[in-house]
Amino acid sequence: METGNIAFIMICSAMIFLMTPALAFFYGGLERRKNILNTMMMVICVMGLASVLWVAVGYTLSFSGGNSFIGNVNKLFFNHVSMTEGKTIPEALFAGFQMMFAIITTAIITGAVVGRMRFSAIFLFIGIWSLVVYYPMAHMVWGGGFLEEIGSIDFAGGNVVHISSGISGLVLAIVLGHRREYKQTEYRPHNIPFVVLGTGLLWFGWFGFNAGSALAADGLAIHALLTTNTAAASGMLSWMLIEKLAIGKPTVVGACTGAVVGLVAITPGAGFVSLWSSFVLGALVSPFCYYFISSVKHKFGYDDALDAFGCHGVGGIFGGVMTGIFADPSIGGKTGLLYGSSELFIAQVASIIFTVVFAGVASFIIIKGIQLFMPIRVSAKEEALGMDRIEHDETAYPTFMGLDS
Repeated sequence: METGNIAFIMICSAMIFLMTPALAFFYGGLERRKNILNTMMMVICVMGLASVLWVAVGYTLSFSGGNSFIGNVNKLFFNHVSMTEGKTIPEALFAGFQMMFAIITTAIITGAVVGRMRFSAIFLFIGIWSLVVYYPMAHMVWGGGFLEEIGSIDFAGGNVVHISSGISGLVLAIVLGHRREYKQTEYRPHNIPFVVLGTGLLWFGWFGFNAGSALAADGLAIHALLTTNTAAASGMLSWMLIEKLAIGKPTVVGACTGAVVGLVAITPGAGFVSLWSSFVLGALVSPFCYYFISSVKHKFGYDDALDAFGCHGVGGIFGGVMTGIFADPSIGGKTGLLYGSSELFIAQVASIIFTVVFAGVASFIIIKGIQLFMPIRVSAKEEALGMDRIEHDETAYPTFMGLDS
């Protein structure tokens, strides 16, 4: 076991961890001034909750034997997890690396419900969702479960991370209903520099997210890093072009959003598709997500506040399907539709359909169950006052005396 691999995955783990506070800045900048602390708190609280749950039960339910759906309980609290033995890295390091995925995944969901969901309700939902949705998904895709058995592939989390969180966010947004002034006022990001900061840190962390999923400091990790950066860059430029054609000028928020959806789209195939394919994925995912965010959301009337579904759900679905088309057998050993095999494409579509249904139905049952015992959203008056004051008795800008945007 090479010490270089160990050092590499330790660094990648730290990079992925940074993605969660980065997401807090990204979401916080997009949200209104009176809700920024609540928005950021919903994200950063996951660093505590998801970490404790992962050490206690998450790892063993995801990666220790079991059946086709869920793991066993032989490694509760990392019991029998070796600090020195493993394939390319010690098992304990692999467990820590995967913990960072569990943290960022649950944080993504919160972007769909900002401005109206009670903190206690989202906190409870995240805990239950981790047990009911994330751990089974991680096991089914990466832990020897049935989605892996049918031949689907997911290099770094298209199904496990992005589709599951995006679909769950959509379900929560629908159950909660729209914000008080939805369609009556234009919600503007209150701090675009925060969005830029968050995007840059997410982009940086994504190198650890995707390259680290090679689980070794080797050529595959290098390839994943390059496809990741290319897809992000292509997605950014594509979104800027769309806005130039649609509204006459590119926006900073649009450029940042394009980079993020490019990163989302390449996640399932970063170690399976060629470098030129990553350029295509990034260029095509932006118009796909732009259409959902600008048209589909308004047509159907769901209030996905910060477009968690529009970016992660839609982008993840797109990336998973494209992986089934563009997977190059000379890179990851999997043959996509473009290279003459339909088996992988069929498996990808089947796994995506399953993930959408499983995450959607489970999330609906969880939130409806919580709703039986406690209110899940604030009142209209509380919403008008702002989530920061109501939920945390704090304000980000105590000297600000102007009107909220």
